[in-house]
Amino acid sequence: MAQIAKIVPHLWYVDNAEEAARFYAGIFPDSRVDAVTAIPTETPSGPAESVKVVEFTLAGQSFMAIGAGPLDPFNHAISFMVMCDDQTEIDRTWDALVTGGQAEQCGWLKDRYGVCWQIVTPKIGDMMRDPNRKKAAAAMTALMGMVKIDIAALEKAYNAA
Repeated sequence: MAQIAKIVPHLWYVDNAEEAARFYAGIFPDSRVDAVTAIPTETPSGPAESVKVVEFTLAGQSFMAIGAGPLDPFNHAISFMVMCDDQTEIDRTWDALVTGGQAEQCGWLKDRYGVCWQIVTPKIGDMMRDPNRKKAAAAMTALMGMVKIDIAALEKAYNAA
């Protein structure tokens, strides 16, 4: 049996938990679906074998999911932040996750399953922590006008201040 992490994010999908896990695993390196287990008894969510628990790994991080019918919808209170090293990684990750979903402000998106993601670069944090608050403010103003993060535009605004 695979070693499971001490803290594992668990996602509750109406259905399509296995489909979502396979979708995410196709986007991130070091990712895979580890196990899909149909619950062998009837549950409040459905008959025997209809509810599936999915164990998967994204970028080395353990996750679990269940497709067990409607409960609470995903929302912005919980999101997954993906730290991208460069614009190519931002573009690739953003484009994959937003397909069939919804683009939002400042690098945020909702994927086709309703899960919220932030596709960002650690450079944003570096700029925000700059003791030169004018430079930090210029970068933040540029960020607020973006949907998908544009590193060159952030750097241009930051360096011009």
